Amino acid sequence: MHVPDGFIDAPVSAVTGVVAAGAIAVSLRGARRELDERTAPLAGLVAAFIFAVQMLNFPVAAGTSGHLLGGALAAILVGPFTGVLCVSVVLLMQGVLFADGGLTALGVNITDMAIVTTVVSYAVFRGLLAVLPRKRRSVTVASFVAALVSVPAAAVAFTLMYAVGGTTDVSIGKVASAMIGVHVLIGVGEAVITALTVGAVVAVRPDLVHGARGLRQRLRLRVNGELVDAPAPAAPVAARGSRRALWLTGLVTSLVLAGFVSFYASADPDGLEKVAHDQGIDEKAEKHASADSPLAEYGVRDVTNARLSGGLAGVIGVGVTVVAGSTVFWAVRRRRDTGVSPASTANPSA
Repeated sequence: MHVPDGFIDAPVSAVTGVVAAGAIAVSLRGARRELDERTAPLAGLVAAFIFAVQMLNFPVAAGTSGHLLGGALAAILVGPFTGVLCVSVVLLMQGVLFADGGLTALGVNITDMAIVTTVVSYAVFRGLLAVLPRKRRSVTVASFVAALVSVPAAAVAFTLMYAVGGTTDVSIGKVASAMIGVHVLIGVGEAVITALTVGAVVAVRPDLVHGARGLRQRLRLRVNGELVDAPAPAAPVAARGSRRALWLTGLVTSLVLAGFVSFYASADPDGLEKVAHDQGIDEKAEKHASADSPLAEYGVRDVTNARLSGGLAGVIGVGVTVVAGSTVFWAVRRRRDTGVSPASTANPSA
């Protein structure tokens, strides 16, 4: 759903740029409360994983494909504020390096794909957890529904922005029905990917999943025919090693997905591209400012082998995104650590 330059006029693009900048500023402050020494490295990995999975377009209808947006996945794994930052980092890397999503439309894309999907999905997720049994399985179920809802919500948001600032004279009713219809189907794929990923991390390290905090179940033992709560362990065994193993596993998975599996992704246009072509929204689309980038269109210039070119571009993208994301989240976490006042350190009860 990356919006190119020329779809939305300059005033609306400017307004969404201000909205995006404000949301990022708020998220930087909010992420300071969400990130710690355990979750900060995971946040950079989540950004890289979203980049990798977004390269895997899957077919959803005749001649149409879809890909992960990632807002729900990021919000549930690392928190809503950090989730906005994760998706924003991905969109920035894609726009600057890979000519995917217009640079003048960066505010539109961040508002739509980072802010709307994260806010909507996390609100749905928390609402469902409030009524579902407090079990780990509930986290997976709520993740599925939240991700499913977030994609058509982003389609509605784009339609509203196009209604205000669209550059072509197209019936908004037709745009809305086409966008929402195809993105409901894409939402199913988003929901499956999100639920599987969240479920896998919850099964291994539930303490690292932001959305699973407070849902940890106590081990129960049968004593004299009755079930009683077992004493809680003082600390996880080999926690640091398991975090490192999880991070390495996630990084290797991202590299394999972007560097190899992406070659087999659907070549059909995604939902927005298909609707834009069918409805005439793309009549005033502009050439991307980074169209001459060595990595434009997810290929490495001068590498003639398509498989090798796409694979190298994917690996480079994962590497750049994990470095950029980790740098941002390390800085946010460091700001949190240095922001502790001496008085609060000296008086823990304050």
